[in-house]
Amino acid sequence: MATLAKNVSDFPAIDPLDVSRAELYRDDTWQVPFATLRATAPVHKVENSEYGAYWSVSTYKPIVEVESLPDLYSSEVGGITLADFIENSDVKMPMFIARDRPVHTGQRRTVSPAFTPSEMTRMSADIRRRTEEVLDSLTFGETFDWVDTVSIELTTQMLAILFDFPWEDRRKLTFWSDWAGDIEIVKSEELRQQRLQHMYECGAYFQNLWNQKVGKPQTPDLISMMIHSDAMSHMDHFEFIGNLILLIVGGNDTTRNTMSALAYGLDKFPDQRARLEADPSLIPNTVSEIIRWQTPLAHMRRTATADTELMGHQIKAGDKLALWYISANRDETVFGDNADQIVVDRENARRHLAFGHGIHRCVGARLAELQVGILLEEMAKRRMRVNVVGEPERVSACFVHGYRKLPVELSRY
Repeated sequence: MATLAKNVSDFPAIDPLDVSRAELYRDDTWQVPFATLRATAPVHKVENSEYGAYWSVSTYKPIVEVESLPDLYSSEVGGITLADFIENSDVKMPMFIARDRPVHTGQRRTVSPAFTPSEMTRMSADIRRRTEEVLDSLTFGETFDWVDTVSIELTTQMLAILFDFPWEDRRKLTFWSDWAGDIEIVKSEELRQQRLQHMYECGAYFQNLWNQKVGKPQTPDLISMMIHSDAMSHMDHFEFIGNLILLIVGGNDTTRNTMSALAYGLDKFPDQRARLEADPSLIPNTVSEIIRWQTPLAHMRRTATADTELMGHQIKAGDKLALWYISANRDETVFGDNADQIVVDRENARRHLAFGHGIHRCVGARLAELQVGILLEEMAKRRMRVNVVGEPERVSACFVHGYRKLPVELSRY
């Protein structure tokens, strides 16, 4: 027994305020520790976690402060997730969200024309047509998985169009996105190697698409935009893969998990669903509110480049900070005591931080909002109500905050 006790003591006790623990998100029990952090320690040092020591930043104001100082709090030094790069085990695949100025500025500027208001107008008719087709294929009164049938299908179609990706292979994008965005994989050498293999396959596939477009006139897709830009035309293979993965994960996870959240969340708050059903003019605000309530990426990481102070705490150069968007979007001082609820006419829903803040704010935010808004509009036209008939299977991780499965049945109102 003495030996057992010694072995057990080798493991540090679980810090109840270590909100990087995957089971909090798998079991949907993250709300309580974050409420405690916001009330007692908005900037809190976690000494021992599976990702090492880090600072938890859990309220709105200090997150905005950190995001507003991108030279002091770097995205590039340590990357954008709590998981550290492991030498000799990982391959660096730079992406512009994980680059600092000036590289970030030029590369972001390259892809941003794909997400302008005029592009949203140009794409909206096609997004609506595809949304209509998916909704019209659904059967009322039968149980099916909303995540796979609606959320993944619609977002994967959109990605295929953005990349001019072969339509019949579009589900590869979901597969690669799931492998790329799973922060838990860093805890297993075997899984890290599997992920590398899948990322190489992704890179080879896209390299072929790139080669087909070189020397040809520019088209509106993202690969062609990269080829025809000074900032991205000379990327090496790993930076090319990295930026692709960024755009795939960003385009896939934000929209897909918000589309799942609108089904789950509106079922969870039937009074708000009834208000939305009675007044479709609330749809634009509801889009922002559901994105706030879900927060599809729970955190972004920054690394301090110099000694500094944040809300009275001494941050040392090299310290990593987790900016918990998922908690800031529940900040009672900003969103009120009902921040854990969906309120379809919440006046300041658009103040959410789910897309980040500052120079790294999500480049595809408009497109995500457009797709979710059109889905709600087309559901309203059909008087379609989504009824959740079982608990969702959630992503077990502290980065992507989402759903793997959601059993539902449809009815009309």
